[in-house]
Amino acid sequence: MAETQHKNHDYHIIDPSPWPLVASIGVFLMAFGGVGYMRYLSGGSFKILGLELAQPWLLLIGLVVVVYVLHGWWSDTIKEGQEGHHTPVVSLHLRYGMIMFIASEVMFFVAWFWAFFDASLFTGEAIQAARVEATGGTWPPEGIAVVDPWHFPLYNTVILLLSGTTLTWAHHALLHGDRKGLIQGLTLTVVLGLLFTGVQAYEYYEAPFAFKNSIYGATFFMATGFHGFHVIVGTIFLIVCLVRAARGAFTPEQHFGLEAAAWYWHFVDVVWLFLFFTIYIWGGWGAPLAETGH
Repeated sequence: MAETQHKNHDYHIIDPSPWPLVASIGVFLMAFGGVGYMRYLSGGSFKILGLELAQPWLLLIGLVVVVYVLHGWWSDTIKEGQEGHHTPVVSLHLRYGMIMFIASEVMFFVAWFWAFFDASLFTGEAIQAARVEATGGTWPPEGIAVVDPWHFPLYNTVILLLSGTTLTWAHHALLHGDRKGLIQGLTLTVVLGLLFTGVQAYEYYEAPFAFKNSIYGATFFMATGFHGFHVIVGTIFLIVCLVRAARGAFTPEQHFGLEAAAWYWHFVDVVWLFLFFTIYIWGGWGAPLAETGH
């Protein structure tokens, strides 16, 4: 292979890999499986070449394939780093890749935030015939009782800010060779991430409005729900880092996996702060607060 030959450059020419092809197959199965599963939930049919796909099994198969690819591909990347292939140039490019990924996530959230702003700032937009009917010309729309921002949302704000602090502590401990502090900081961060998800799930349970039949509910749940999904992904990311830290995989000189997880987590923190101030506080200003009766 290419790596067995002498090279006079700092780049890593990887061996042929099956993961791009297998990942494409997994995503393809998930796409068709997702459509079939939605048809299954609605009691409909989804047939291709006489095969009934309105079942959940195809989606599950695709998900298993994608998870397998994630494990295998990232395991190969970790192995390459341990073998010394991650030269300063390669490490820089890995960081560029993570930065570009986070930038794409920023634009993803811009779309959901703008959907909320468009509905809230232009409640009487003449070009959108149903807008006044849907909002009553006010925001929040008439008849909507909003979530109290100083209850569960404030709790989650404190939780995420604390998690950012404990993650910074873990990173600082690693840089100073304190493996115990690294593991303790990561453990606390994971616990706080799980706590955030639990609080948000209970907030959704208490929510006085639903996703359907309300432009407020639709924009609210899309923005906060996708953020919650990113918190779950970030928590899994940190759990993997915790397992690797316990195995001694990180060193003060080489720990890009932990850095990438920290960047992602701090990005999630910043998005939540924007959500808290714009959707929970500003977006619900002047509306009656929902009473929690459970």
